[in-house]
Amino acid sequence: MTEHQHDSDQDSSAYAMEFCRDPEVAKLDILAIAETVRDAGNLHVLKATPNTCFWGFFDQSLPPVLTINSGDIVYVEALTHQAGGAPDLMMDQGVRDVYEQVSDRGPGLHIMTGPIAVKDAEPGDTLVVRILKTTPRLPYGANIAAHWGYLYNSFRKERITVYKLDTESGLAQPAFAYDFRERPLYNQPGLIVPPVATHREPIKTHVAIPLRPHFGIMGVAPPQKGRVNSVPPGPFGGNIDNWRMGAGATVYYPVFTPGANFFVGDPHMGQGDGEISGTAIEASMNAWLQISLLKDFPIGSPLLETQSHWITHGFHDDLNQAVLQCADQMLDFLQTKRKMTADEAYALMSVAVDFGITQVVNQRRGCHAALPKQLFLPTPDLPEV
Repeated sequence: MTEHQHDSDQDSSAYAMEFCRDPEVAKLDILAIAETVRDAGNLHVLKATPNTCFWGFFDQSLPPVLTINSGDIVYVEALTHQAGGAPDLMMDQGVRDVYEQVSDRGPGLHIMTGPIAVKDAEPGDTLVVRILKTTPRLPYGANIAAHWGYLYNSFRKERITVYKLDTESGLAQPAFAYDFRERPLYNQPGLIVPPVATHREPIKTHVAIPLRPHFGIMGVAPPQKGRVNSVPPGPFGGNIDNWRMGAGATVYYPVFTPGANFFVGDPHMGQGDGEISGTAIEASMNAWLQISLLKDFPIGSPLLETQSHWITHGFHDDLNQAVLQCADQMLDFLQTKRKMTADEAYALMSVAVDFGITQVVNQRRGCHAALPKQLFLPTPDLPEV
C-alpha cells in the first residue's frame, strides 16, 4: 500500500480492510463514509510525505502524485506551514520529514499535498470537490499575528498564540502565547522556533473559539505557466481562506489544464472573516474528499456550495475591485445557472445576497457573496393575462 493509486479492480471491501490497518486512518470509518456517498468510486490514500508535498508555489507543470477517476474518494493529509511555532506540540515524525526533506520552497509559505489528476479532465470542465469529513492531525494549532497582518503598524511586533483543540466539544482554547523576537520577521518557509527560545506566557482572558475546520487552500493547476506564489488567490482557487470550505461543503473549480491537477493545503481549525492578524488557527488536518467532473457546468472562478447557500468569490489587490468581481460572478451565476434576467438578478443581489470580506491579508483581497438557496420557490402556474 502506498500513497499512490490502488488497483482499480481490487475488491472495495478487501481494500477497505487493508486501508484501515494504517493507524492514522483506522479511526475513520471508511466503509461508512463510502456508503453515504452516492456513486462513490474507488478509494485512495494520499499521505503528506516529502514525495507528495510541494511548498510555497503552484505550477501547472508539476506531475501528479495520484491519478483518480471522476467520483473517487480520497483520504488526504494536509500539513500546516506554521507547525514550527510550537514544534513540540504541532510536529510528529511525518511533519518533521516534510520540513527536513522538502528543500525547494517559495516564494510563498504554504505546504500543499498533491497534485491529484482526474482522468478525462480537460480545460473548460468544472472540478467538483465534496468535503466529506475533516479531523485534526494533532490537537494543537497556532495563530500568528504576523507582519503582514492588517494591524501590524499598530502593534509593531509579531506574536504567536497556541491553541488546544477539543474535537468533542468543538472548541479551541488558547493555551499560551509569546512574542516572536528571534528574527526580524516571521516569514521564512519552514521556520522552527524551539521552545527554549520563547517565553511562553499564560492567557489572561479565558475564551472558547468554535472550531471551523477547513482548507485555507484548495485549487487546481493555474492557467499561467511557471511558478506562482502560493499567497494570493486566483481564478484557480489557492489561498481563498473562506472558513465555509469545511465538511459538508462542495467547491467547484474551473479546469485550466488536462487532468485538472488538484491540491490542498493551509489547513485551518478556526478563522473569522477577514483573517485580520494574518493567519487563522493553523493546524495540520486529514480529510475525506470526493472529487468529480462536470462537463456542462462552466464557471470562471471558484464557486462554493453549502447546505444553505451558493457563494461566489472575488480577488483583487484593491478591495473595491474584489467586491466588483465578486458581484459580477454572482450576477453571472444568477443569469446562467438560475436563468434569471439581468435586471431581476441585480435587484435580488441588493435585497437578499450578503457580501462579506473573506480576507485582507493575502496580497489580493478576497470578497464573497452568499446567496440563500431558500429564496427560490417552486414556479407556480401563471394565470393567463
